[in-house]
Amino acid sequence: MTDQPKSDEPKRPGFFKRLFGQDAPAQSPAAPETPASSSAAPEAPAAPKSWWRRLTEGLSRTSSKLGTGVTELFTKRKLDHATLEELEDLLIQADLGVETAGRIAGALSKGRFGKDIAPEEVRAILAAEIEAVLAPVARPLTVDAGKKPFVIMVVGVNGAGKTTTIGKLAAKFRAEGRSVILGAGDTFRAAAIEQLKIWGERTGAPVVARPQGSDAAGLAFDTVKQAQEAGTDVVVLDTAGRLQNKAELMAELEKVVRVIRKIDEAAPHAVLLVLDATTGQNALTQVDAFTKTAGVTGLVMTKLDGTARGGILVAVAARTGLPVHFIGVGEGIDDLEPFAARDFARAIVGLDEDGSDAGG
Repeated sequence: MTDQPKSDEPKRPGFFKRLFGQDAPAQSPAAPETPASSSAAPEAPAAPKSWWRRLTEGLSRTSSKLGTGVTELFTKRKLDHATLEELEDLLIQADLGVETAGRIAGALSKGRFGKDIAPEEVRAILAAEIEAVLAPVARPLTVDAGKKPFVIMVVGVNGAGKTTTIGKLAAKFRAEGRSVILGAGDTFRAAAIEQLKIWGERTGAPVVARPQGSDAAGLAFDTVKQAQEAGTDVVVLDTAGRLQNKAELMAELEKVVRVIRKIDEAAPHAVLLVLDATTGQNALTQVDAFTKTAGVTGLVMTKLDGTARGGILVAVAARTGLPVHFIGVGEGIDDLEPFAARDFARAIVGLDEDGSDAGG
C-alpha cells in the first residue's frame, strides 16, 4: 500500500481542523443554476463521524466474525467442554492468540459450566477479558520536554503505513504547539521522500531530505544535528521499509541508531514500530525482530479496517507487553487516534460504546 496522504482528509472538528483551517474546496465546473422558484432545499453537509463510529466501522469485519460465531455457538446450548473448545478455536482464528483464548474460556466457565448462557453475556465477558489484557499496554506517547530534540524513529516493514503515520504524528505535535523536523530516512524510495515533503508542507514541519540512494544513517545524523542547532522540540525519522528476515537491511537500521547516538547517547528516545493488522500472526515475528535490532519502545497498529483478524493487537499485547500508542482504522488524517483499551475491547466484540449489546 502506498502511504499517499489525501488532500481532503480532515473530517471533524478538533486540532486538525484548527491546524489546517477551513480551506475552500477546489473549484469544479459550474453547475446549472437552480431556478429561484425551485423548492429544492440544499443538502445539509454530512455530520462528521465520531471516533467511536469510525472505530466500530473499522473493526466491523472482526466484530462481525466474532459476533456471528458467538451467536451460533451459544444459542440454545449449554456451556460444556466442546463449546469451550469451539470458542477457543473461534478466538484463535480471529488472531487473539492461544494464551488469550485460553484465558477467556477459563473466565467464561467459572460458575457457568453446564448452564445455559446467552450470546450477549458471552460478548460482555469477552470484552472484559480483552480489556484486562489491553489496559496495561494502552499508554500515550509522551514527549519528554527535557530531551530536546526528542527523537522518534519510526520503523516497520514495507507498506505498513510508516510515512502516513509520521505525517499524522507531525500534525499532532504541531497542533500541541511543538516545533517538529522530519527526516526522510527512507532513501530507497523516491515516492516516500516526496510524500514526507508533502506532509511537511501541510504541517509546517521542515523536512531534511537527500537524493534517492543516499546514506540513511548520514541523513539521520544531519536531521538530529539540524534540530539541535535550531532548538527544535521533536524529530521524527522515517526509515526504509524492510523485511525482518533481511539481515543486511536490519544491520543498516542498527547503523542508523549508532550514528544518532554519536550526537545524543540517549537517542532515539522513542522507537515506534508500525504494524499492519492485515499481516496477522506475522506481526509477532516483526515485533521480536525490530525490538532486537532497534529497541522498539512502542507500537502503532494500522489498517485494522482491512482485516477480520483485528484480534492480533490483543495477541501482540499479551505476548510483548509493549505500549500501544496509536491505532489506525482508515486513511484519513484523523483516523489515527490514541489507543484506548476499553473502546477497542467493546468495539471488537460488537458492543455499543456504553457496553450494551449492539446485536452481534
